[in-house]
Amino acid sequence: MTARTLPLFIAIALLAACGPKEDPQAAAQAAAAQQAQAEQAAEAQAKQFDEAFAKEDWKAARGYGDILELDHPQSAAAKRIHDKLLEAKTRIAAQDEQRRMAALWAYQTQPAKGGNQVSAALYSKDEVDTDGKGKHPVRLIFRDHPEWGRSAYLVLEAGDFNCYAGCKVKVRVDDEAPKTFTGDRPKTDEAIAMFIKNEGALWRLAKTAKNLTIEFPVKAGGTRTAVFVTGGVDATKMPKW
Repeated sequence: MTARTLPLFIAIALLAACGPKEDPQAAAQAAAAQQAQAEQAAEAQAKQFDEAFAKEDWKAARGYGDILELDHPQSAAAKRIHDKLLEAKTRIAAQDEQRRMAALWAYQTQPAKGGNQVSAALYSKDEVDTDGKGKHPVRLIFRDHPEWGRSAYLVLEAGDFNCYAGCKVKVRVDDEAPKTFTGDRPKTDEAIAMFIKNEGALWRLAKTAKNLTIEFPVKAGGTRTAVFVTGGVDATKMPKW
């Protein structure tokens, strides 16, 4: 900087120093107005959430709540609905689980002598080594036949039951103590099946349980255990039960 330009530089600096300063009060008012506008927008989104939650439309409520927490995470509205949003997500998870369990069941109606045969069946949660050679699914079936009446039985794909002269079968509902039922393997080669006596009581257990665990004897030696996820049963499919 030369001696000639120094006075001009000083004059510009003095003018800048003497220029108008930002009003702190005006800045605070502007920030408050912006915050109020954001809170208003958050409340509008919270209202949508509240309406969906009141209707028990959990998926819509989750959508509105997630958007609110994303757009205005520090708002009073977001904090107010947070616990309800968690509840909506819990409800959705429960509905998804119920649908998953319901899909495990298969229902059939077939013509039979004297009317229709109806049945409800599902496969075991895990495959079971029933013959000492490998693991296979076990099937639990509840059947209502117009001529033969009601029955409940297990069906194997391999091996056989050790129950031709009758046997004891242990049935457990979730984590409760097991109950003892009587089993019977009919002398037929049509299917590897074992009937469980007192089918009405077994059906009632299946309707109340999430998991029904059945322990049964096999010809390969000892007993085997099959777990059936019965929690999604639709009892209306078996109206006479």
